[in-house]
Amino acid sequence: MRTFISIDFPKEILIEIEKIQNKLPFFIGKKTELENLHLTLKFLGEIDEKKTGLIKDKLREIKFKKFRAEIDEIGVFSKNFIRIIWLHLTNCEELQKEIDNKLKDFFQPEKRFMSHITIARVKKIEDKKRFLDELKKIKIKKMSFDIGCFKLKKSILTSDKPFYEALENYSLN
Repeated sequence: MRTFISIDFPKEILIEIEKIQNKLPFFIGKKTELENLHLTLKFLGEIDEKKTGLIKDKLREIKFKKFRAEIDEIGVFSKNFIRIIWLHLTNCEELQKEIDNKLKDFFQPEKRFMSHITIARVKKIEDKKRFLDELKKIKIKKMSFDIGCFKLKKSILTSDKPFYEALENYSLN
């Protein structure tokens, strides 16, 4: 099954993210559905049932304190080849490193983890400069919230949209 480790968001944060999505300049592509918004801490890819069990055991060993995160910036990865519109999320790097450390026997550590929420996927933009100028005008209201757990999820890809199902939740102390 296709798996990843992620953080989900409280409903009030999802509502604020939707407001930001509604302010995005015109593009051809797709906004991420609210129920699919998450922060990927680690993408695991295709794994079998046995490996899933071993990963669950390792993730249960994580002892990490609850923490506060904040959405503070909107952007794109490449101004020349715009494919993803994201929101930056602060304070998630240490949890991500802890997950990498626990899973080091199974997976390579992330080389360049960038704590972000994909809010839209772009197929085409008519005028990149104008799009980027309009994107800069979007003011991000500082949104902070507590993170008290992370999840191991599987993704089910369909022709319409992906569906994510939690395989296990991991509470933070």
